[in-house]
Amino acid sequence: MLSRVANHIYWLGRYLERAENYARFIDVNFNLMQDLPVDLKEQWKPLVAATGDLDLYLRSHDTFESKQVLHFLTFDQENPNSIYSAVKSARENARIIRENLSKETWEKANELYYLLKEGEEKKIWKKEDPRAFYEKVKNQILLIYGIADSSVARVEGWYFRQLGQYLERADKTSRMLDVKYHILLPSEQEVGTPLDFLHWMALLKSVTAFNTYRRVYGNIEPSNVVEFLVLNKFFPRSIYFCLREAEKCLHQISDNLGDGYKNSAERAIGELRSKLEFAEVGEIIDFGLHEYLDNLQVKINTISDEINRNFFTIRDNFAQQSNQQE
Repeated sequence: MLSRVANHIYWLGRYLERAENYARFIDVNFNLMQDLPVDLKEQWKPLVAATGDLDLYLRSHDTFESKQVLHFLTFDQENPNSIYSAVKSARENARIIRENLSKETWEKANELYYLLKEGEEKKIWKKEDPRAFYEKVKNQILLIYGIADSSVARVEGWYFRQLGQYLERADKTSRMLDVKYHILLPSEQEVGTPLDFLHWMALLKSVTAFNTYRRVYGNIEPSNVVEFLVLNKFFPRSIYFCLREAEKCLHQISDNLGDGYKNSAERAIGELRSKLEFAEVGEIIDFGLHEYLDNLQVKINTISDEINRNFFTIRDNFAQQSNQQE
């Protein structure tokens, strides 16, 4: 497969997953606000901080009023990570490689783009309760995934899209869990109280994990939630599960059917996956949850850089010619 085509497929997977996860980010706060006591003030600044876009937000905003944050995270075209920007980029990648996609995949990606356009025209961010809109965004992306799962041949292009999707999901699950640290962190007096329980429940619901978690662990305990979202080997949004599936995709792309690694991307992801496989939740807590997640995000970014270097960057005269044209 041409590296150019592979690159577009990979980023199609990443941008779709990014848009869906941002919709989930916003759900964290909305789910929480429905259950919090009325005298508690809404917290939106930490949500922006958890996405990593705080500096960008502060360039054009002085306050963290809910409507401003919603617009920034959903429709702001100056924010390259907003849902609108991610969907627009996903659609553009799909358009460029349209001949490599099924007709249905392109149509649903196009519909998703116009769903965002319609939401912008209706000023969804000003609605009192816009959760139905975010539910539509998530369902439309899940529909695209479902179409791909049932109609796309498991060849190189499939694995590049899955690789992008799982890497993005691992990163965003780490950030979603970090929301608990940034947004939902109670005072020492509130740890173990019903309010703390609501915080963790909202977090689990935001990643559609609440019922599955309760079946596995029963009562909600912070250490169990961390273990479930970071180390669980079976839940499809846990960081370990995502990295393991991404590693499988890399092996398929590299035609690596044995042990070990064939390139630096496989080495980087194998090293991180191995550390998580044998990690204990107590080690994470002792290290510091926020610091541990920060370190994970850096390593996931390194893996992404290695994928780009190994599969999408041409190191010869053609690369120089391409750079000159740009």
